[in-house]
This record gives sequence, C-alpha cells and structure tokens, in this order.
Amino acid sequence: MSQFIDIISEKCPVCGKGHVFEKKGNPLLFRMPKMRKECKVCAHKFEKEPGFFYGAMYVSYGITILEMAPIFLLSRLFVDSYEATIAIIAIAAFLLSTFNFRLSRMIWIYMFDGNKRQVHN
Repeated sequence: MSQFIDIISEKCPVCGKGHVFEKKGNPLLFRMPKMRKECKVCAHKFEKEPGFFYGAMYVSYGITILEMAPIFLLSRLFVDSYEATIAIIAIAAFLLSTFNFRLSRMIWIYMFDGNKRQVHN
C-alpha cells in the first residue's frame, strides 16, 4: 500500500521522500508538468537513458481508456447526441492530460525502480 501512496503523491521510488515532479502543470494554461532529473534527497536518477519514458505512453493510453469508458457510459445516460458525447470525452481527456502524464510516468518509474527501496531505521 505504501508504494501506491508514493505513486499518487509522486515520491521517489528509492527513498520515498523526494518529489519526482518540480511542477504539476496546468492544461488550461498549456503548461506541461516538469520532472526533476534526479531526487533531491537520495540523488536517484529518474530517466535512465534517452527515451526511457516512451513506454509510459502505453501506460497513459491504458489510464485514459479506464477514465474515458465510464465517462462515455455516464454521458450516454444524460446526453442523446453522439457529437456531444464525443465533445465531453475530448474535454475530459484534455483536462486530465497532465494528471495522466504524471501518473503514467510514476507507474513507469515504479515498474523499474520500485523494488530498490532503501530501508532507513
């Protein structure tokens, strides 16, 4: 359960204390999240090699599908038009884009580095 909380709170997979993201981003202001290169607490390097986070795109795709399916079903209960449903899904995807970006990268980091947790007494 600790790793789940650390993923959601965007903590370092090794020390569990440092923050992975410097800025959260804001889709309404067209600002993407900004990642740190390494943890300020334990100096763990987040990006192992160039292109390391390409795989996080697949994780993001899965997260988006899991979010948009219920939005589609709920919108169909209240909206008769498919065009309006598509617009609702597009708006939701846009508004959740920075959250999905951060979450997919955190899941990707923890897939590779989550087992490197240091135990401090």
